Amino acid sequence: MHTVEHQPNMRIHLLAALMVGLVGSGIPLGLAERVTLIFCVLLVFFAEILNSALEALVDLATQEFDEKARVTKDAAAAAVLVLAIGSVVIFAALLVHNWSTVQAEGSRIRRQVALGLPLVLLVRLLLRNGPRPLYQDVLAFLMSLSLLAVLSVRSTSSVFTAMSLGLLVLAGAAALNRQRAWRGQKKRPGGTDNAAGPSAVRPPRP
Repeated sequence: MHTVEHQPNMRIHLLAALMVGLVGSGIPLGLAERVTLIFCVLLVFFAEILNSALEALVDLATQEFDEKARVTKDAAAAAVLVLAIGSVVIFAALLVHNWSTVQAEGSRIRRQVALGLPLVLLVRLLLRNGPRPLYQDVLAFLMSLSLLAVLSVRSTSSVFTAMSLGLLVLAGAAALNRQRAWRGQKKRPGGTDNAAGPSAVRPPRP
């Protein structure tokens, strides 16, 4: 949850995993292909979480600039990048290998795109930074949930549908945590949106 909230790359991975879930639930794939895609998603998530933990540990141990600390962070980030690129290559290879199936499922794929693209965009809205009204996140989450429910009616894999639902819940929970953090800032004296703070009531003493 912390990584989704504070790491932009993790939010990109989440959106990519959601698209993988939409593809897996829209195209009939074999067991080996499904397991491979799910393993790739989990491996990239694991690497990004571990990279975030390593960066926090390096920051905790090193208060000033250190070349070894920079190398450690860059190497950890590069490891995540290698896994992400490898996952994209595997995904493309699976599509090419099952291209006859993709062509045969043209109507189903068009349906997945027509409903899946708005779903991904709505989840992207949930993951964006910056203060916003609570109703926007609630509306985006409910609309995403509705689209996923419609897609699940003709899903070819309940596992990928469940994975997409889990990712949607994760994005919604991260948005809710950010809403709580923003409201906490407003309530604290001197918050960015707290017009009634001490500094607004009386001028500072000379």
